Amino acid sequence: MSARILIIEDDEAILTFLRRGLAYDGYQVDTALDGQTGLLLAWDNPPDLVVLDWMLPGMDGLEVCRRLRERGRLPILMLTAKDTVSDRIQGLDAGADDYMVKPFNLDELLARIRALLRRTQPNKPAVYEFENLLLDTGARQAKRGERVIQLTGKEYELLEFFMRHPRQVLTREMIYDEVWGYDFGGDSNIIEVYIRYLRQKLEAENEPRLIHTMRGMGYVLRENP
Repeated sequence: MSARILIIEDDEAILTFLRRGLAYDGYQVDTALDGQTGLLLAWDNPPDLVVLDWMLPGMDGLEVCRRLRERGRLPILMLTAKDTVSDRIQGLDAGADDYMVKPFNLDELLARIRALLRRTQPNKPAVYEFENLLLDTGARQAKRGERVIQLTGKEYELLEFFMRHPRQVLTREMIYDEVWGYDFGGDSNIIEVYIRYLRQKLEAENEPRLIHTMRGMGYVLRENP
């Protein structure tokens, strides 16, 4: 699931610009036009990160930042037109993790958000989905719809390789290198054997085929034509 970001900004043009840019980059976005509303939103349903304007009506951004920081380590990126060194020190001392001066570049802001999230969010095991096939790398479990598929170690590694590269033709050499780590030689049929094992398990209840043979090239995980 994508990170959820709360924007607290009283300039509606900037708020709209930020909301669109963050949503386009895949984030879930909540918004508030004043500090008090933003603070209550953050307390009631803590986001993954706050983009906080300094100059807000009523409760200003510094006070919002201090109160958020009292509740924990929620990442805060402060936006402001104040650009002196003393202003930046004041913002950081209030608890902001990063500080950007208006006008700002959206790409740089997105990069700073990614950096903050990397530092503050634990690495979560990937969950891959393709059609109705799901692979949970944390649990090392595969499911087709609601049906759990029992896989051996090599079957799991082979399926994960396909799930990480959907619709991409994987050659025999690529599969050897990734799954077995060494060359069996041209006469080995180990890949064909394990592809057959996987297909039998993925299609055990007559589900449509997902792993297809590309003659002379390799194999691909894709929808039926």
